[in-house]
Amino acid sequence: MYHLLFRHILSRLDPERAHHLAFEVIRGLPRTRLGSVVRRFTAPDPSLAVHTLGLVFDSPFGVAAGFDKDGRAIIGLGMLGFSHVEIGTLTAKAQPGNERPRLFRLVADRAVINRMGFNNGGAGPAALRVARTSSAPYRPIVGINIGKSRVVDVDNAIDDYRSSARALAPVADYLVVNVSSPNTPGLRGLQELDKLAPLLTAVREEAGAVPLLVKIAPDLSDDEVRRISELAVTLGLDGIIATNTTISRDGLRTDPRVVAAAGAGGLSGPPVAARSLEVLKLVRSVVPAELCVISVGGIETADDVAERLAAGATLVQGYTAFLYRGPLWARQVNRGLAALRAAEH
Repeated sequence: MYHLLFRHILSRLDPERAHHLAFEVIRGLPRTRLGSVVRRFTAPDPSLAVHTLGLVFDSPFGVAAGFDKDGRAIIGLGMLGFSHVEIGTLTAKAQPGNERPRLFRLVADRAVINRMGFNNGGAGPAALRVARTSSAPYRPIVGINIGKSRVVDVDNAIDDYRSSARALAPVADYLVVNVSSPNTPGLRGLQELDKLAPLLTAVREEAGAVPLLVKIAPDLSDDEVRRISELAVTLGLDGIIATNTTISRDGLRTDPRVVAAAGAGGLSGPPVAARSLEVLKLVRSVVPAELCVISVGGIETADDVAERLAAGATLVQGYTAFLYRGPLWARQVNRGLAALRAAEH
């Protein structure tokens, strides 16, 4: 049914408009009787529970940052079967993001190019919004992803991140430092060790006891991945998220003219899967077994999630396939994972 809806209606709409329409339906679920019915239909099998970051996740599978930028659909996403929702990226200062159009489908690749530019309403309002969900039924684990405000110079990034962490850490189940989006000028330069170490140290101070992770790009060299992983361990971080979107356009099936027309931005979906898996394996080869490693990039099916778990992921996140597979995607993945686990025994 969703595939027909996507093919005939949603695929004809501007991608950002289509996203907002679907988002509003998810956001509205808790306000209807349908929400609790949906949750009974989508609840993960108890065998899928994961213990990490001092928390219990209903399953390994959650929503990556970018889908719910401001924490407006946390409960609705939990009702759909996602064990955790990483909201954001949030910045200390509210910002509109880049000019539209800024989201583009590459249907032949089941992929997306985005150059959203951290459009969000700011850390302060989001903190109040997340706090209101604290005792709500069906609330998933909530991670909060923070980035640099566009109006702030890279040289002043530490104070900007501190401000976001100070506002959001008290309401976060875990906190993520995003230094890997390609859509904020200069941001990826913060992955250089001499800049990254003081930044992470500062955010760690603000986060206190809240688990802290760093999200890295797939476009780093293998050596850079290893060095950042070693740094995360040295600084006492709780985890690493691998990976963000890629600036590469290699191996796409989509007409090159369509790709060129989309322009700059981060590519997500199946084209980034192979590199995301490689980065996961590199990270896991460096960090201790107890460190939480969240794998993101090109995840579509239960088999994809199982492959990442086998390669060393603690948790797995997705986003792009949500746009192609529809609202029952988490249920499909969790049921598939439970079936795979049952078959192993």
